[in-house]
Amino acid sequence: MRGRRLREGDRVRLVSPASFPDDGWADQVAATLAGWGLRPELGASALARHGYMAGPDEDRLADLNDALRDPGVRAVVTTTGGAGAYRIVDGIDFDAVRADPKPVVGFSDITNLHLAMWARTGVASIHGCVGTGGRTDESARHLLFDAGPVTVHASPAEPLVPGRASGILIGGLAGAISNFVGAGLPSLAGTIVCLEGAQNPHFDRFLWALRRGGALQGVRGFAIGDLAGLDPAVASPGPESAVEVLSARLGDLGVPILSGLPFGHMPDQVCVPLGTWATIDTEAGTLTAESAVA
Repeated sequence: MRGRRLREGDRVRLVSPASFPDDGWADQVAATLAGWGLRPELGASALARHGYMAGPDEDRLADLNDALRDPGVRAVVTTTGGAGAYRIVDGIDFDAVRADPKPVVGFSDITNLHLAMWARTGVASIHGCVGTGGRTDESARHLLFDAGPVTVHASPAEPLVPGRASGILIGGLAGAISNFVGAGLPSLAGTIVCLEGAQNPHFDRFLWALRRGGALQGVRGFAIGDLAGLDPAVASPGPESAVEVLSARLGDLGVPILSGLPFGHMPDQVCVPLGTWATIDTEAGTLTAESAVA
C-alpha cells in the first residue's frame, strides 16, 4: 500500500515521535521542504522537551495521529530519531493509515514506526531524513515525488554471501527490529531485511536475538547499510570485526548478503523505500526497490 506522490503545494507535517530536534534543525528541514515547493508545518509538540523526548508519550502520539488523520497532509517527516518512538507504536491510528496512506520519513528510532505500520497495514515508508543536503536530500525528494524504482549502489560492494534475491524490503535500525521480538514482530518470511547502525557488542546481541527468536526464518536476503561503529578498532572493543559478526550470525542461512550500502547513520546517507518490492544483486553490488509512492 503506497501513498500518492507529492506535488508542489502539498502540505507536509513535521513531527517528533521520539526525541526532540537540535535547535534550528526543524527550521532547516522546513526550509528544504519549502524549497521543493511544499508547504511544511510543525506539529504542536514537534519542539517540546520532556526529558530526552519531545513531550510526553500522549502528546507525541497525538501529533503523529493528527498528521495521519488529516487528509490535507500528504507526507509526514520526522524531525529526528533518538529514543521514544517505541513507546507509542501501539497507539498509532492504523485505521487512518489504511484509509489514507501517506509516506512517513525517518530513520534510527523511527524504525519502530515503520515496522509497526507495515505490520498492521502494509504501508510503504521511507528510511532516511530531510535537510542535510547532498545525496540525502536528492534521494528523499526523488522518493517523495517520483513513482519510479530506485537503485542504490554498494561501495565497496561486499557480497558476504553471493547471490540474487527479491522480496519486500523491510527493516532499518537493528536494535529497533530486535525490540519487536516477542512483541509483535511480523513474519519476515519473503522479505529482504535491511540492517544498519550499532556498536559491535550490541549489534551482535541484536542479531542473536533475531536468530534465537526465529524471526529470520524465510528471509530471502540481507541488505546491510552503515556499520562504521562496528569496527572494534574504531569504536567499542570486541573480538570480532563487522564482517565476522555478520558472517557468524547470518552466513549459515544460505541467502544473499550484500553489505556496503550507503544508508543509515552516516554523513550523506541515501534514503531508501521500505515496504516495497526490492532486489539485491551481489554481483552488481546493487539494491533496487520500487518507490514508496504511486
